Amino acid sequence: MVLAGICALLAGAPVLAQVPDIKTGRIPTLAPIVRETTPAVVNISVSARVKEDNPLYRDPFFREFFDLPRQFEKEVQATGSGVIVDAERGYVLTANHVVAQISSAQVTTKDGRKFAARLIGRDPATDIAVLQLQGPRSNLQAIALGDSDKIDVGDFVIAIGNPFGLGQTVTSGIVSALGRTGLGKQGYEDFIQTDASINPGNSGGALVDLRGQLVGINTAIISPGGGNVGIGFAVPINMARRVMEQLVQTGEVRRGQIGVSIHDLSADQAAKEGNQGAEIAEIVSGSPAEKAGLRKGDVVKAVDGAPIRSAAQLRNIVGLTPIGGRLDLRFERDGAVHTATVEVGPAKQATLKRAADR
Repeated sequence: MVLAGICALLAGAPVLAQVPDIKTGRIPTLAPIVRETTPAVVNISVSARVKEDNPLYRDPFFREFFDLPRQFEKEVQATGSGVIVDAERGYVLTANHVVAQISSAQVTTKDGRKFAARLIGRDPATDIAVLQLQGPRSNLQAIALGDSDKIDVGDFVIAIGNPFGLGQTVTSGIVSALGRTGLGKQGYEDFIQTDASINPGNSGGALVDLRGQLVGINTAIISPGGGNVGIGFAVPINMARRVMEQLVQTGEVRRGQIGVSIHDLSADQAAKEGNQGAEIAEIVSGSPAEKAGLRKGDVVKAVDGAPIRSAAQLRNIVGLTPIGGRLDLRFERDGAVHTATVEVGPAKQATLKRAADR
């Protein structure tokens, strides 16, 4: 009955619970969406050289009588998934940890074609990387990018990837939660949580909505026993898109700031504000925020028209806005609604360079 409702939704008809009409062959299915989206999902095979400590170096006897290196390099192979987002230029979005320490990469499409791939750039803070397919790129199929700000808990989603090296696999589920943080991954967190199975090898693959649009890049799971337990995470495509734009243009991500420290609303504030907003705790003197007229205690409710759910979300938006970019903020002060335009300045921390420049 659920799938029947899905088909009705896709057809623009009212969603009604109904039993599949087996006699007439009208069986609800996700196959049309799968056929449309899977050609854009690729397998990525990476060769990398990693450094490991030499265990013999710890032994004083071996150090004294043998010329032993403290570390040695070895080549490792890894596999993951990626998504073609620009067929003409051959750009593939994937997870950073799939291509970390990359020395070479081969991308295989659903129809079996193999491409050498060049690393355009990667961003460990968001776990996003961009590859570019080399050579003739005729008849590639890209996937349309959706709007991850418009998805909601309970929406149906499909995860596509290459788990365990088995070949392309499709799983389905729902959006279980939004704005997940604190997963132990350093950097910028605003994960989509889903119960669609995401297993080893799915990383970098597509999380797709029922419009056949890409809404997330699969990145992590919680797996106490080493297998899938129905708790997977994806980087929202709106965040991945901002990272990709900077990586393609400059090969690096330049972090921005407006000179504020922020925190989530208190329980009383959240009840009053409808769980929407982030409070400004401090403002740096002479910062872009101060120049725009913001003050300590202001509650930021929306940025560029998008509602703010948490301090982490606001931090992500500011941190991923190119330096010199402008953000339109809507905020509340003493019960009154105000607006301000803030220009993003450079963050104090070092920028993340493209891997090839390191």
